[in-house]
Amino acid sequence: MAFDIHSAVHALRQGKIVACPTEAVWGLSCDPDNDEALAHLMRLKQRDPAKGVIVVAASIDQLQPWLAGLPLELHAPLVASWPGPNTWLVPDNGRSHPLVRGAHQSVALRVTAHPVMQALCNAFDGPVVSTSANRASEPPAMSAGEVSALFGDELGAIIHGELGDNPRPSTIRDLVSGKVLRA
Repeated sequence: MAFDIHSAVHALRQGKIVACPTEAVWGLSCDPDNDEALAHLMRLKQRDPAKGVIVVAASIDQLQPWLAGLPLELHAPLVASWPGPNTWLVPDNGRSHPLVRGAHQSVALRVTAHPVMQALCNAFDGPVVSTSANRASEPPAMSAGEVSALFGDELGAIIHGELGDNPRPSTIRDLVSGKVLRA
């Protein structure tokens, strides 16, 4: 079930889940504002909705609605580390969907350097959710074949491409405290 970027964008706009390679593992993506897509993603992954998910963009400009009202001094670490495998927990300004934020007062944001994810976000004209392609507590998929075997017809599209060079998923840091939550 290989699709091009434009077919994947059509699937996202219909509230479907899309699988694609990321910097380190295969990921599942959906529209971060679509109630049904987010609920379907949580069920598909068997993920605790309190955990939240990451919003990934092709550029910092695509994340401006989530960054509105953020003190200017807190923009510097974001700008210095993006694009790249750095996810920041940013204080939620009320923009985040509850299933994106989970039980947190912050939202996880990243500007990707992966060409497939960048192409998807640019074609979608905005950020998408990106979470590892796996069921809760299981290892993430490392190939399109693994994604297809795990999720099959539950997906609206699989965008074929190569994984990035990162040996592990993105580092997660709290923007306000600087604390590293995942190295």
